[in-house]
Amino acid sequence: MTDSLGFRKKFAVIAPSTNTSVQPEFDAMAPRGVTNHFGRISIPNDPIHNDDDFNQLMENIRNSMMETVDRVMTCEPDYLVMGMSSETFWDGLEGSQKLQQRVEQRSGVKVCMGSDASQQALKLYGARRLGVITPYMPVGDNQVRRFFEDCGFEIVRLKGLKCQSPVLIAHVSERELRDAIVEVNGPDVDAIIQVGTNLAMARLAGLAEFWLDKPVLAINTCIYWWALRQNGINDKVDGFGSLLLKH
Repeated sequence: MTDSLGFRKKFAVIAPSTNTSVQPEFDAMAPRGVTNHFGRISIPNDPIHNDDDFNQLMENIRNSMMETVDRVMTCEPDYLVMGMSSETFWDGLEGSQKLQQRVEQRSGVKVCMGSDASQQALKLYGARRLGVITPYMPVGDNQVRRFFEDCGFEIVRLKGLKCQSPVLIAHVSERELRDAIVEVNGPDVDAIIQVGTNLAMARLAGLAEFWLDKPVLAINTCIYWWALRQNGINDKVDGFGSLLLKH
C-alpha cells in the first residue's frame, strides 16, 4: 500500500515559518502523484536592518531547524526538501556538504538543498559567469558568493535587495525583481540565478529567460527540479522556464 495522493513520491519540506512563497510555488510545480508536506521552522519576524540582524535570523533558523525535521518526518516521507536557501550556502561548499550530511543523518532520508540544486542546474547549462539576485544583507551575499566561487563559478554582478524582515522578502514585487534581473544581466553573464526561497520569482524567471535568451533560474525551481529528478521523476512541467520543461 502507498499513500493515496503521494503514490509516486511523498516529499517532506522544511521552510521558515515566515516564508509564504516556497509552499505555493512547490505545490504549483508538483506532478500528479507527488505531494509536499510542510514543516515550519518557527522563527520570529524580526526586523533586519544590518548584518548583525541577519546573523540573528540565521541563528533563529538553526535553533529550530532540527526539531522541525523531527516533526515533519513523522509523516514518513520518502525524501526531504529544504525549502530555505541561506543556511545551505553558509561556509561555502564544505559547509553545505556538512549540513547535508547532518540533515540526512537526522532524518534518515536523502535531502535536497538549494545550494546543491543551484550548482547542478548551472552546470547543466554550462554556465560559468553569473548574475546573482538575493534578498539578503551583505553578510549573506558574501556566503552566496563564497559558495559559488568554491564550485568554480564567477560572480560578475550581485544584487542584494536587503529586505527588512523575513516576511517582507515575499513582498518584493515582480517589477522590482525584473529591475534586478536587468541590473545583473549583461553580455558577460552566462546565466542569472536568484536565491532566497521567499522571493516569488519562479514564473518571472521563465518569462525573463524567453526575452533574454539565456538561463534565468529561480532557486525554488532549481530545488524542486532537482528533488524530482533525484527521485526518478522526469515529468516536464510548463510555466517555470526551461529547467523544468526541457530537463
